[in-house]
Amino acid sequence: MKGLKKIALATAVAAAPFAAHAELQAMDDTAMGAVTGQSGVTIELETRVSIGEFTYKDEGTFAVSDIVIGGAATSDSASADGYIQSGATGNDGRLLDDLKIDIDIADDGDAIIHVGSLQEDGNGDAVPIDWGMTAGAMELRGNGGQNTVLVSNLDAWGLLGALDIRVDTDDVGGQAGTGTLNLDAAFTVQEMSFDADFLALGIKEMSIKSSEAGGEVLGQDGLVAILAEDPSAPTAEELRKVGLAQKGFAIAGISVYKGNGLADSTSSLAKTDVLRVDVDDVLMDVNIGQTIIGGANIGTIGIDNLHISETSLAVYGH
Repeated sequence: MKGLKKIALATAVAAAPFAAHAELQAMDDTAMGAVTGQSGVTIELETRVSIGEFTYKDEGTFAVSDIVIGGAATSDSASADGYIQSGATGNDGRLLDDLKIDIDIADDGDAIIHVGSLQEDGNGDAVPIDWGMTAGAMELRGNGGQNTVLVSNLDAWGLLGALDIRVDTDDVGGQAGTGTLNLDAAFTVQEMSFDADFLALGIKEMSIKSSEAGGEVLGQDGLVAILAEDPSAPTAEELRKVGLAQKGFAIAGISVYKGNGLADSTSSLAKTDVLRVDVDDVLMDVNIGQTIIGGANIGTIGIDNLHISETSLAVYGH
């Protein structure tokens, strides 16, 4: 409390000269209500981020170097350049931009965050947000000078159709003060390439797109059967996911919260207060244009209608 009082006093002293000139007056309850009772906050964002090196140290070290995150032009691929030249980005593609972030607090206290696009096409539909990422190397380092490069020359770009984040304040497992972070995303990886050096393996022209992008097309009924909890009465949000899948986006939904481990509670291996990650639904097509082994391309790989559901992870230290 003493610290808070000191901060309040310092703030008041700093503000005094401005108050003297501007004749500031304290806001009454009505005026304060007009400010706090607004329907939400919107943030428009554009950015480009570079990280020299990220490290995680245990006894040894895991390191990721030369990370760059921005727009599609972050990628060196010809497909990214073609997307930029088509004018779809509306700019040079260097920045992760045109992001509109709407933040609202629901009546029950839930925080609702929606990430959308500031651009619209000629039909009034949102233009996807282009993103790009590169990383020089991901490697393991021993304290005696040992070094193993797991992945190098990572180059990827894609499109973000929607990202919804909800912090649900409902208690988890009857534990007061807990909650759940729900994430729903509609996205594509238009092209990704990387080398798995320690395996002499290279992946080129890899893409992650909608289940409707090729192969067996599920159609609206098939998508509803997968993405709706009750296919006979899908919610508006579930139908929105179906629509995004039909527009070419992979769909991913996960929930993150504090809970118990996966072992039976009577087991000596049972854990409590762990990080839980539940995969609600992931639906996508995955294609690899070139699979390089020992310097030679052995062909293409395709995975049609990959659906991951009812998957749970419990994460804790040891």
